[in-house]
Amino acid sequence: MKELHVSIEKNGELVPVGTITGEAASDARFRYLDEYRNGNGTPVSVSLPMQEDDFTAEQTASYFEGLLPEGFTRRTVAQWMHVDEGDYLSILHGLGRECLGAVCITDDSDSVGASYERITEAEVQELAAEGASKSAELVTKSHLSLTGASGKVGLYYDARTGTWYLPRGTAPSTHIVKQSHVRLEAIVTNEKLSLMTAARCGLDTPDSFIINTGKGKEHEVLFATQRYDRMFEPGGAVIDGMPKPYRLHQEDFAQAMGIPATAKYEKEPRGYLKGMFEILRKHSADPITDQLKLWDIIVFDYLIGNTDAHIKNFSLLYGKDLKQIRLAPAYDIVSTVIYEQSTRDMAFSIGGALSLDELTRDSFRQSAQEVGLGERMAMRRFDAMAERFRAALHAASEDLQASGYPKAAEIEGRILQTAGIRSVL
Repeated sequence: MKELHVSIEKNGELVPVGTITGEAASDARFRYLDEYRNGNGTPVSVSLPMQEDDFTAEQTASYFEGLLPEGFTRRTVAQWMHVDEGDYLSILHGLGRECLGAVCITDDSDSVGASYERITEAEVQELAAEGASKSAELVTKSHLSLTGASGKVGLYYDARTGTWYLPRGTAPSTHIVKQSHVRLEAIVTNEKLSLMTAARCGLDTPDSFIINTGKGKEHEVLFATQRYDRMFEPGGAVIDGMPKPYRLHQEDFAQAMGIPATAKYEKEPRGYLKGMFEILRKHSADPITDQLKLWDIIVFDYLIGNTDAHIKNFSLLYGKDLKQIRLAPAYDIVSTVIYEQSTRDMAFSIGGALSLDELTRDSFRQSAQEVGLGERMAMRRFDAMAERFRAALHAASEDLQASGYPKAAEIEGRILQTAGIRSVL
């Protein structure tokens, strides 16, 4: 029988929350500790409300397995740990000391410290050049779990010296660093261009920058995104002479809706979009503002052709005292449709349409009614976003080209030819 201990950071301190007990994924059940439940503790997920009884194996897996990486990284980590890829409990124990959000997973055998191990310039170059195997190695070495596909790792960045560090034990990371050539052509330039355009269109986006370890070639660049679920405050704790960030809790909408990561794409109409808006209405500290922000992100994903905007790419962000929930900034925005091998189906249906080529302005009008937004207000925002999109894209492209990334011009042209913006105005 395995027993994993679940803690959550609150105001900078790890607080015991509950346990996961079971022999395998099929019977693993999460249960809140009585002292946490009776002490006005905050649920770790909207889908795991405070209750005395155990949660089912399905409920437990939907949230906790949703903390783990997918694809190649998960397979590689499982091989290095000598466990089955489907044994999410063992993988969670191996990687769960530093997750997305503020949850920490340990067991009785763990003697967990916190430190930062400096990464040399040569090792950063190796991370850029070697592909997904290097990131999987670092993920295992640091016991750090990041959801999603291969080719990314969480690192600590000291902006004072421009130095990168690998977090060890329970030390928090500050940035998510993604590789380039293991994904798609010029994907780093694509993502930076997409986020810069999003910011110019008024979306709340995390800070990001391109790490160029050489001459800007595919195998020489990495993409670093500052974690919005980590924050610094004056007078905070220090690890190895460096400020320790607070962990802010977050959960993606798949976790919040109790949907496993394997079902993050809506292949058939299941009401994913309506469910996201319902969660914001019930749980956001500012539900009107957050619903409008979510609507804007969805419109922007259509305009730029981001068909990978599944429900794990939208999140809820908690305050450091766990008392307030807000919609997280927009992240993982890429124009996927510029690549011929990518699907043109959106990740969830909008107004009954799934294919980007079938979506129309009327689809969004119908969707606004379905999710409970005022139609006139929603469509004013749709039109305003569409009207400023081209200028924002061009300005972002020019800035990137001036910074030494000429591929931005080509990507701009492909977006205008293939994405949703071609069908509006």
